[in-house]
Amino acid sequence: MFSRHNKPPATRETPSIIGSNCTLVGDILSQGEVHIDGRVNGDVRCAVLVIGESGFITGEIRAEKVRVLGAVTGQINARAVELAKTARILGDITHESLAVEAGAYVEGRFNRQAEATADQPSIEGRQLLTVANNSHESEPSGQTEENVKSATKAKVVKLGN
Repeated sequence: MFSRHNKPPATRETPSIIGSNCTLVGDILSQGEVHIDGRVNGDVRCAVLVIGESGFITGEIRAEKVRVLGAVTGQINARAVELAKTARILGDITHESLAVEAGAYVEGRFNRQAEATADQPSIEGRQLLTVANNSHESEPSGQTEENVKSATKAKVVKLGN
């Protein structure tokens, strides 16, 4: 009934909430979850971001997971992006996984970001790929298909230490 090995109750971190009657001018930085029902004029960086139906962000978003029910004007960079049917996006979305409900409005580009693997270097989860193209627009006579293929090389580059 009573145990000497009482475990503390599992604590779930409370999300930071910007209410529907609130306007925030400035950047938001959080290591946890942020829920926005009001207006934010600034960049948002957090682990999980939920933009409610009345939420509106003007700025860049960087997060692990983003769920949009409201509006965003700016870029979204996230591992997982979910756009509800009420979402309105004006800007590009960079993602690893993407879910879009019918009715969501996006004016911008979707850029799929491949997952970094253990043998590929990454910076903040982003693979770095440089392409060196040594081929010419007009192919000189006598150039074989094999030479053309070898003229374009791609390599993964590690930046920093």
